[in-house]
Amino acid sequence: MNKVIILAILFSFKTFAQKDGYWDKERATSKEITLSAGKRTLIKSEDLPVGTTEFIYRITVLDENQKLSSSLVSVLKAIPDPSGISQGAAGAIHLTSTIAGSDKCTYALFSNADAANLFLKEAKLDGACLTDKEKVNKVARLVSTSSTCLSNIPYLWFGIESQNWVMNQKIVLEVVPWIDYKASRGWDKEAKQEILGLAEKTEVAKLLEFKNKFLIAFLEQITSKYKYSEFKQLLPLEKTKLIESVSDESIVSSGILTDYLKLYNTHIRTLSLLKPEAAIKELHQLIDIRKLGKENEYDLLGSLYLRTKQYQKAEDWILKAISLNKNEIKFQLHLAHVYLVTDRYSEAKEIHKKYKDQNIAVSTSWINATKQDFENMEKIGLPSDNFKKILRLLD
Repeated sequence: MNKVIILAILFSFKTFAQKDGYWDKERATSKEITLSAGKRTLIKSEDLPVGTTEFIYRITVLDENQKLSSSLVSVLKAIPDPSGISQGAAGAIHLTSTIAGSDKCTYALFSNADAANLFLKEAKLDGACLTDKEKVNKVARLVSTSSTCLSNIPYLWFGIESQNWVMNQKIVLEVVPWIDYKASRGWDKEAKQEILGLAEKTEVAKLLEFKNKFLIAFLEQITSKYKYSEFKQLLPLEKTKLIESVSDESIVSSGILTDYLKLYNTHIRTLSLLKPEAAIKELHQLIDIRKLGKENEYDLLGSLYLRTKQYQKAEDWILKAISLNKNEIKFQLHLAHVYLVTDRYSEAKEIHKKYKDQNIAVSTSWINATKQDFENMEKIGLPSDNFKKILRLLD
């Protein structure tokens, strides 16, 4: 194969290769050792960084005083990604076409230190993740995620045995990792499970009946904002704040805000029966801090203020709800209640006259809703002097 053809193939690799990672020359291994005749040795690679999805290694046995014609890193500059090596003969030829001596060696790769040491002591290959029993004086190979050699990164050992029983050998080992941009963020299966565990414990998840959309959105939010190593370095207070903010962002991004607010409002109503002040505080948190409240939450807050006889606040919040949705007559009924208990009978009367023949829900009439509300208002001690007048108007 002539140089023109090789260059053409390499150019096609650059054109069509996926731009989803890079050869990490900064953390490449380049070690030269002298191996005594007939002996074995272990060479530990530099730590393979998080995100290593493939690596290429080259072993070259040199005669005395020989030097490599070009380093592995310089060769890889011409090949943009692992597919360029694994799919094209030109890449493999180019990688192995360096100067080499006549001496040969055998080698094996280990991802476990105990297995590597067993090879060193007894030449056993039982724990090797890759073996090559063929005697070689030069070899280059791409190792991908299908190999168990990447199961225990960042650790990797090369076991090499001299096949020269007379003379020492000079051996050069080079290893260059391919870093996948997405994988380099560190979000493997276990890390993601950790985040999902945190999401399950949030108050949002506890409230939801169907939470899969929320959990998926929560995971996406965390993994897009931080690398796993960055997330682990957060202080407990920082993590707590992050989880709270991401929870609310996930409610919105997953499209479940309406369903969540319905459940949340039910929770607030239940809480208000025993702890009205706590219910008001939580609802303010939802509206003022979390910024999730809509017109229904404004109206609910107004109703809670009415129950606790904070009439001006009740009126303010109900009017805010009406300003957001003028067609929701339920809000008008609650405003009429405020008018009635604050001696503004004529204003309450006008509202009742306007809507008394309508339904506030599919199966709930204005009249029945008014009667039910009056009963509840009397039970909690709200002023009821004008209730009978309104009921006569409705009848």
